[in-house]
Amino acid sequence: MQTAITAIIIAKNEAAMLEACLSTVRWCEKILVLDSGSTDATAKIAEQSGAQVVRFTHSSFARLRNEALKYVDTPWVFYLDADERVLPQLAQEIQVHIETGADNALTLERKNIFFGQTFSAGGWSPDLVTRVFRRTSLRAWKGVVHETPDFEGRAAQLHIPLVHLTHRSVISSLQKSITWTAMEAQLLNDSLTFSVTPKTIIRKGVLEFLRRGFLWRGYSDGVVGLIEAIIQGINKMLIYIQVWELQQKPPIPQQYKAIEKEIAELWQKKS
Repeated sequence: MQTAITAIIIAKNEAAMLEACLSTVRWCEKILVLDSGSTDATAKIAEQSGAQVVRFTHSSFARLRNEALKYVDTPWVFYLDADERVLPQLAQEIQVHIETGADNALTLERKNIFFGQTFSAGGWSPDLVTRVFRRTSLRAWKGVVHETPDFEGRAAQLHIPLVHLTHRSVISSLQKSITWTAMEAQLLNDSLTFSVTPKTIIRKGVLEFLRRGFLWRGYSDGVVGLIEAIIQGINKMLIYIQVWELQQKPPIPQQYKAIEKEIAELWQKKS
């Protein structure tokens, strides 16, 4: 069937979110969950739901999406994350387009919900993501942190949003930041031509807060909008702090080894 579609969900330790996500893609002919190293019940929940489970671990989100694509044998593929939800109206709109449209891809607008509130500013709206593809048109995903699809042909933009239930708590936000800020820092360090100082770190964080909170009108989303702008400022500082760490000579792990060696030598002299 030329309109058959596979839903791909990339997940790691998403036991709390996965089941509800799966329930919104039952209309797809196939569901594939790529488990990227979960230590919770993510894979078990996926298997019990009837989804195909592929286990593959990699630090690059693009590499994970490309790996999952290898297992798709339907004419169409739909990528989504465990914290995203498909509304019935969106499912219908996708089906209508793949049945009647000539486009090779579909672009969705994400409705971002932070700390229980829908965001309309702060750089979070409009948030357009191309996630539905004709299988033969999708060449590959590229990028390490912010992956983008490389595909042939045109993409049609749909009207019904894809709901994104992100930043459900400060702790969950920090957990995500641990992963992606480290990757951002490594990429930035590879291209940066100057040394990071405390002044650099503070300036980058303040500018990010002002950009999201005021230039991009995050304040219009109320207290939550400003809280999110603060978080993004902190994330920016975390990136540059980690770049500073990577720039240290000798590397910090070597400095600790030298200290351990000095202590061991003191004990050798004592004996």
